[in-house]
Amino acid sequence: MGNDRGRVQSVMIVLYSFVMALVMTISGPVWLYRIATREGYRKGLSQRLGRVPVALREFVQGREVVWLHAVSVGEMLAATRLVTELEAALGDGFRVVVSTTTRTGKALAEKRFGAERVFYIPLDFAWSMRAYLRVLRPRAVVLMESELWPRMLYECHRRSVPVAVVNARVSDRSFRRALWVPAVWTRTLRKISLWMTQTEEDARRLAVMGVSAEKVRVGGNLKYDVRAPKESRVAETIRAVAAGRPIVVAGSTVARINDKELSEDEMVVKAWEGQARRENGAMLVLAPRHPERFGEVETAAGKFRLIKAGDFGAPDQGIQSDRSGVVEMVLLNTIGDLAAVYGVADVAFVGGSVVPRGGHNPLEPAQFGVPVVMGPSYENFRDIVGKMVDADGIRIVQDKVELEHALGELLTNRETARAMGERGRQVFERQQGATGRCVAAVVEMLHAGVAG
Repeated sequence: MGNDRGRVQSVMIVLYSFVMALVMTISGPVWLYRIATREGYRKGLSQRLGRVPVALREFVQGREVVWLHAVSVGEMLAATRLVTELEAALGDGFRVVVSTTTRTGKALAEKRFGAERVFYIPLDFAWSMRAYLRVLRPRAVVLMESELWPRMLYECHRRSVPVAVVNARVSDRSFRRALWVPAVWTRTLRKISLWMTQTEEDARRLAVMGVSAEKVRVGGNLKYDVRAPKESRVAETIRAVAAGRPIVVAGSTVARINDKELSEDEMVVKAWEGQARRENGAMLVLAPRHPERFGEVETAAGKFRLIKAGDFGAPDQGIQSDRSGVVEMVLLNTIGDLAAVYGVADVAFVGGSVVPRGGHNPLEPAQFGVPVVMGPSYENFRDIVGKMVDADGIRIVQDKVELEHALGELLTNRETARAMGERGRQVFERQQGATGRCVAAVVEMLHAGVAG
């Protein structure tokens, strides 16, 4: 029976690799064009193809290794305390190395952890994954949230390397997809030794998908444990530029979904133009989710006087004279500063929520007691938003008109805004502790040393 199961798994992984190769071949000309014309696509290409950086080899030499993977900025922020506390719990003989998928995620990881331990995750092929597994020889692999790569899981299972998924969540889309082809998903999920879910609902969904109950624990959400840096030059400069005016921070805004709709940045600008700007004199900070949109968002600012955070301190920016109040917008075109910038906001809008992208993390502004506004699309943070709604610590708006009204009201009725922000902050404080639970569970799994 075991041999039959092994043969089925081998056939499935070969089929998966064939499909991956086919997709790469078909899309090859597009990727070659992008690699040739855009520097961002060239960076890290050798790492994705299986070349292990020399600095990484030297960093792990003579040490036991735990490999942690976080896709991009949001997951990397959630992993910050986990990496630090896990390494402290394991002791001097261990190193935690960190892989990521995106340029912004890598930039943030290097800033937080040091460049020598950070790398792009290799493509999910046997040759590239094996190259890293041979060098790192990890005692365990830790994946953030829902980033599952079949070949990676298969190769870890072959080597008896236990895999944990922490801060695990099962989105509506993933759950529906798993129910379409349960046999395929169940075999993949069984290769994972430990699941630390964000909520009871995530645990329930994993059980429906075929994961054994003894492998699942409800750990809570690591994002509740993330605290912004106490000091931020960018945040303090924005406060100085505002010169006492109210500040609206629109974070993680996203592009339009079609040519007939506005982007989230355009919606925010139009909403801010009303009472927030006209009557309250508020300055707007725009922080797009994706760096490639910085130019587009600068264009969306249109007629308004805008400066870029990346230019703070440059001699030709005239920041001193800007403190008179002429600057109406700041484009936050730096990486890793948004969480701290929320701390100087009078009102925060959290994006990916009016344009339906599932939303982003409302706890980043809530931790400062800043009143938070979001759109109706918050599926990616349903549990967090639900707790904040129950506490009346967040305002949910349906469209640009309601967003305009909410910004104006919260800037005008300061006591209402203060009380709402404080209720949101209390939600943040009450839910902490997930990092410690995850560290304890991963250490226990590592010492047990059993894969799958």
